[in-house]
Amino acid sequence: MNPPFPKLLPLQQVLRPLGLTVALVLSCLLTLTGCHPNQFKTQAAQVSQLVLATPSDPATFNTIVNTSPFGVFGYLYEGLLSENGMTGELEPGLAESWDISSDRQQITFTLRDGLKWSDGEPLTVDDVIFTYQQLYLNPKIPTVSRDFLQIGSTGKYPSVRKLDQRRVEFTLPEPFAPFVRSAGTLAILPAHALQESVEATDSNGNPQFLSTWGTDTNPQEIVGNGPYRLEKYTPAERVILQRNPYYWRVDAQGNPQPYIQRIVLQVIQSSDNQLIRFRSGELDSLRVNPEAFGLLKREEKRGKYTIYNGGPMPGIRFVGFNLNKARNAQGKPFVDPIKSRWFNTLAFRQAVAYAIDREKMKTNIYRGLGEVQHSPMAVQSPYYLSPEDGLKVYNYEPQKAKQLLLDAGFKYNSQNQLLDWDGNRVQFTMLVKSDDKSRVDAAVQIKQDLSQIGIEADLQVLSFNLVLRKLLSTRDWDCYVGAFGAAVSEPHSIFFFWYSGGSFHQFNQGPQPGQPPLEGWEVSDWEQEIDRLFNAGIKELDQSKRKAIYDRFQEIVAEELPVFFLVNSLDFQAVRDRIENIKFSSLGGPLWNIDELRIAEN
Repeated sequence: MNPPFPKLLPLQQVLRPLGLTVALVLSCLLTLTGCHPNQFKTQAAQVSQLVLATPSDPATFNTIVNTSPFGVFGYLYEGLLSENGMTGELEPGLAESWDISSDRQQITFTLRDGLKWSDGEPLTVDDVIFTYQQLYLNPKIPTVSRDFLQIGSTGKYPSVRKLDQRRVEFTLPEPFAPFVRSAGTLAILPAHALQESVEATDSNGNPQFLSTWGTDTNPQEIVGNGPYRLEKYTPAERVILQRNPYYWRVDAQGNPQPYIQRIVLQVIQSSDNQLIRFRSGELDSLRVNPEAFGLLKREEKRGKYTIYNGGPMPGIRFVGFNLNKARNAQGKPFVDPIKSRWFNTLAFRQAVAYAIDREKMKTNIYRGLGEVQHSPMAVQSPYYLSPEDGLKVYNYEPQKAKQLLLDAGFKYNSQNQLLDWDGNRVQFTMLVKSDDKSRVDAAVQIKQDLSQIGIEADLQVLSFNLVLRKLLSTRDWDCYVGAFGAAVSEPHSIFFFWYSGGSFHQFNQGPQPGQPPLEGWEVSDWEQEIDRLFNAGIKELDQSKRKAIYDRFQEIVAEELPVFFLVNSLDFQAVRDRIENIKFSSLGGPLWNIDELRIAEN
C-alpha cells in the first residue's frame, strides 16, 4: 500500500466516477496536441500495450512526498509485501518471506535473491534500511506514510536494522497489529539514486530530496522496482511506461513478467471525453459510472468489451464541515467565527444530515446502482457495523431537521430563510472537485436539499489539486463534498483521516510535523476518544475484541457527525475482451495482477 492513494486511474483505487452529457459530435474535435491516441496504436503495432485514462497529470514522480491520488507509483514500485486483489491477503513481494516473533515485537523480512532496480543496479537490504530510516522516518521529510508507522499513543516508531545480506529486522516498542500490512506494503526506494539528495540541503536548510524527482525530471532518470518504468511524460497529454526488464517476477516457464510491454496513460480531464474515447475504441479500460452503464451495457458485445461488477466500491462519499477553530500565521481564523459556531453545533450537523435525501441521490445520480452508506468502514470489511446491529442512521426527515435547528436556537424569517441566534443568515460555501461529475451532481442536490430547510449553500467547484491545498494547507473552506478510501482488511488503514494529528484529518486539520503550532486549535473530547480507540485497536490481537473497539469508533462517528455519508456506487469496470486473465474485484480493480495480463493476438 502507498497510502493514501496507491494507484492512478483506472486501477484499483481509480478515482472516480464518469459522466455522460457531452454530445458525440465533440469526438471529432478531440485531439491531443495534434497526436491522436489511435496513432499510438499504429506506431506501436508491434508492441503489446494498454491505453488507459487519467483525469489529471501526476503532481510529482516522488512517491514519498506525493499527496495526489493521480500518480503512477503503483506501476513503478513494490514493497516488501503485496496484497492479493481478490482476497486482500498479504503475499510475498520483494521479500520472499517474513517471520513474527512470539511477543509480536520483532518482524524479520527476507529479501528475494538477485533483486535489481530498473536501472540494473542491485536492490539490497541497504535500500530497505535507507527507505525507512532516511525517508519514511525522517522528520525533515513530510510524508503521509509516516502515519502508518507510528506505534501506539506514544507516537514512537519502529527501529530497523540489517541482520545480513538478505534479512532486515523491525523492532516495535509494543505489539502493533497492523504493522506487517501497513509497513510491509510501503514502496521501497533506491539509495544509490536518492541518498545524495537526502543528505544535501537547499538554501532553506531543507533536504534537496523534497524537490527531487519532480515532473520536470527526465522520466528515464526515475528509478523503480515495479513491473514498469517511466519512458516519457508529456504534460497535459500522456505518461508512457515501458516494461521493466529487471523486474523480478517470472512465470512457471521462466518467462519474464509482465507480458504487456507498454502502458499509455492519456490525460483526459473530462469524464465525458473519457467515455467518448472508450466507445471509439481508443481506451482499453474505463470505470463505468451509473449514468453511462445502460449505454455501455447495450454496446458491450459490439464494442468487444466486458463490464465487470465488483459490488459496492470500497470507498466513502461524504459531506463535512470545517470544524477547525484555529487561526493562520496572520491571526485570521481559518473559518469565519460566525460559521464556525454553526459547524461546531452538533444539532446543526445533525439537521444537515437529516435534510439530505440520499435515496433520491441513489436513484437520480447513481441510477439505482449504488447503496446508501452509513459507516466509515467498507461493507466488505469484517469490522463493519451495520444499522441492523445498532449503527445510528440519518434517513431523510426535513421536518426533523427544522425542529433540531429551532431547538438549538436558530429561527426562520418570513422568507423561510434560516437565521442564527444573532440574526445572521445561514449561508456557506460548499467545496467540490471539478473532475468528478457524480460528486458535483451530489453537491448540486445537497444545495437543493438544504434550501428546503432555509440554508443557502454556494458551490465552489475547483480542480482537485486546489481542493487539496484548501483542505490540508490553507484550511480556508466551509463545507466539503468529498471521498476517501474505506477500511477493508485493516481498520488502521484509515487512521490518517481520523486521528486528530493525522495528515489527512481534514475536518480539523492540525499542525503537521515540522510546522509551528496553530493558535487556537482544539481537539474535541470525541476526537480524543477516537484516538484512544485506534490506539487500543492496534494493540489488541483478539479479533472479537478488535471488532468491539472499531464498532465503538463507528458509533462515535455516527453520533458526532464530523462527516456524514452519502451513496456508494457499485463498482463497474469495462475492459476490452482482448485483455486476457482479468481477475476483477472492487478491492483490487481490473489490473491488480498486471504482471499476469496478456493481450490476445488478432
